[in-house]
Amino acid sequence: MKRKQLRVKKKRKKRIKFIVTTILAILVVGIGLGAYVLTQAYQAADKTYEPLERGEKSKLREEAVTVSKDPISILLMGVEDYSTGGEHGRSDTMMVATFNPEDEKLKLLSIPRDSYVDIPENGQDKINHSFAFGGKELTIQTVEDLLNIPIDYYATVNFEGFKNIVDTLGGITVDVPFDFEQNSDDRVAEKLQFYEGGEMELDGRYALAYARMRYEDPRGDIGRNERQKEVVQAIIKELASPSTLTKVDDLAEDLGTNIETNMKFSDALNFLKKYKNFDTSNIDQLKLEGASDYLGKISYYFIDEQSLAEVQHELRVHLGLEEPTTTDSTTSDMNEQQTNEYPNENSGYQEEPATY
Repeated sequence: MKRKQLRVKKKRKKRIKFIVTTILAILVVGIGLGAYVLTQAYQAADKTYEPLERGEKSKLREEAVTVSKDPISILLMGVEDYSTGGEHGRSDTMMVATFNPEDEKLKLLSIPRDSYVDIPENGQDKINHSFAFGGKELTIQTVEDLLNIPIDYYATVNFEGFKNIVDTLGGITVDVPFDFEQNSDDRVAEKLQFYEGGEMELDGRYALAYARMRYEDPRGDIGRNERQKEVVQAIIKELASPSTLTKVDDLAEDLGTNIETNMKFSDALNFLKKYKNFDTSNIDQLKLEGASDYLGKISYYFIDEQSLAEVQHELRVHLGLEEPTTTDSTTSDMNEQQTNEYPNENSGYQEEPATY
């Protein structure tokens, strides 16, 4: 009897020891993985961090914002030529995202690249030319003047970085609206085919072509903007997937070598913590209505004045700069719709022939 009790006690001790050992192993692995993730994230953040000359605060802010407490805005730029530090290319894609910690919603606005706007000290021209004239600093100033909102943070990503990130995530899924073909951005310039009729899985090369195409889209820049928003949503969905944890090393490399931002590592961590349960269903898409037309031999997108006022108001409300009941859509002189008959002829920037 005593021997049986002894054997039972030994078995219990072994079982308890096994359970404790297992728990400790899980904790060690978990802590190690967490430390590894933080290390990789820190290294990536260290490479991507690039502050603005203006300092931490927009000219339209009375004081700097805190990502975990305040509504914030981020300007996302897809840079067409990043080989020289992004200062001599054009911003092929321009999107403004605003986050509000109270409703945990994201408002996403694509600005048509051909939008005819006033670029400070450069006259009226296509908004994507602002990057060629003065890099991210001038682009941010131009967007702030256009939308009458502060741009708190920015992030630029080049084409190679975009493709690498999509590939690292294992691709994205989109719903192709119609059949079309688009040249790849590489030297091969292969015509990539897209087919309507359900979801299509895209790797980085195809995803970039899908987001950039506009000449075959019957809605022009507007249709292009809709596809870009779809791509952003698809990437956010993949990033939120648990499987992304195993891809931290590769993602850190992609981010560190291809992205530039003024968001500090600590801010990024606070941001992720605040919006850890964010779902793509909480994205509200905004649109700048307008029409394309020619001035001389160059095509521009002319933003509708009423649409601009409505978007300005909605973004300002989301950022806590106006009350929702505000009906006065009057904007400052710097935001008035431009009425000049011709674009700035003295800017010194010539439109390059399309290569896509």
